[in-house]
Amino acid sequence: MSVQTIIDTLEKLEKVHRSLLELALRKTEVIKKGDMVELDQILKNEQSHVAAIETIEKQRQVLVTDYLKSKGIDFSDIPTVADLIEAAHTENERELLQQVRERLVQVVGELKSQNDLNQKLVYQSLQFVNMSLEMIRPQNEQINYSGNQVKGQNSAPKRSIFDSQA
Repeated sequence: MSVQTIIDTLEKLEKVHRSLLELALRKTEVIKKGDMVELDQILKNEQSHVAAIETIEKQRQVLVTDYLKSKGIDFSDIPTVADLIEAAHTENERELLQQVRERLVQVVGELKSQNDLNQKLVYQSLQFVNMSLEMIRPQNEQINYSGNQVKGQNSAPKRSIFDSQA
């Protein structure tokens, strides 16, 4: 087995992660616009990307495991690319593996940052929706016979927006 097969698999993994990053960037704009139909489509597309990543990652693990076993190297956990870099024959193989690994780590870091931003945007949107609902929800006020508001706790249960009259 050659290291080139593993490098090709890592490059596929990088490519799918880059595509997922592009989706995350597009999702940011869609969240800002509030386009729920397009957001739903992006989420479905993301799910297929994640499934592809899981499949490629399993392939990578099998390839690396087989390669390390063929070299007689023992490992206790799931073998990593770092383990593979140490076991590579030539300096050229080590260098290629290191480059692919660095690119993959960079893309995953960018993806994590973009997903964090998207999560914050969705949370802010949710807060805005809740605030808007609170503003249009009728407020229960207790009024005594003189027309003044009664001070103290309102013991009446809160009414939802669906309880209000048009």
